[in-house]
Amino acid sequence: MVSSSHEAMHRIFQKEPGVFGRAFRALDLPFPEPIAVSLLPNDLTETAPLERRVDTLLRFDTEKQGSYLVAVEAQSRKEPTKPASWAYYTSYLHAKYRLPTVLLVTCQEKSTAVWAAGPFSIGPVHWPMLTIRPLVLGPHNVPVITDVRAAASDIPLATLSAITHGKDANAGAILSALADALRTIDREDADIFSELTEQGLANSPALKIWRELMAVDTAFFRSERAMKLRAEGRDEGRDEGRAEGRAEERAESVLCLLEERGVVVSEAVRERVMGCRDLEVLRGWFARAVTVESAEDLFRDGED
Repeated sequence: MVSSSHEAMHRIFQKEPGVFGRAFRALDLPFPEPIAVSLLPNDLTETAPLERRVDTLLRFDTEKQGSYLVAVEAQSRKEPTKPASWAYYTSYLHAKYRLPTVLLVTCQEKSTAVWAAGPFSIGPVHWPMLTIRPLVLGPHNVPVITDVRAAASDIPLATLSAITHGKDANAGAILSALADALRTIDREDADIFSELTEQGLANSPALKIWRELMAVDTAFFRSERAMKLRAEGRDEGRDEGRAEGRAEERAESVLCLLEERGVVVSEAVRERVMGCRDLEVLRGWFARAVTVESAEDLFRDGED
């Protein structure tokens, strides 16, 4: 039951709203004397269902620092109303789970990422009641991964790099490295990360490159001889048979990519590509195969 003292402690502000500012003058808080005050309904209950969904919500449990929540929001553009939603998400999750909450915003545009970092404050400028400071991942701080070994060592990060930098000038090199790296892991997992990459690249020029790269992924599994060589050398990373098998796989992928793109491959080009055993040269040809107009352009500038 609400006590009389409870009532008096807030109703005095209904009777004399100006006491709010005057009471804080001793603290030098600059709340000015109002020229008008309106009494609004005090019922904050939402009479109609209001759907609010965070994109992804995760709970992290740690050994030394306890548990916390990570709410992930993907943001494609600046939205003036979004910070209010983020404040609601953060407050609601804290009230519901009684756990510290971190808001992570992911962006593909640098300007959006800079805006999303905030901070966003709710309340008067001189006395903000709530400040939202999201953690932001975007083109400005997600690493550019163009090395196959680096991509293979952390496939999820390489996937995030490919999605985040999908509009960059070097998107082709990033995607090529990821495509090669995916062929080093379980096929089912590779399919999952491949699909995530395709979804993340939607409506970007890099999507066409990615689809062309994925169109040839079966080439890495088609050669029985290459598979046999890979099996024989799987316990020795520098085994000659394994290296030869990888070279044959990569050579087949170069030719398959050209054919998928409708580029005519002459017998001379085919023999030269299939006869190459230099993995770095083959990787360079594979990257060029994404854009060349003729198969002979693979060997431009006299490179082998």
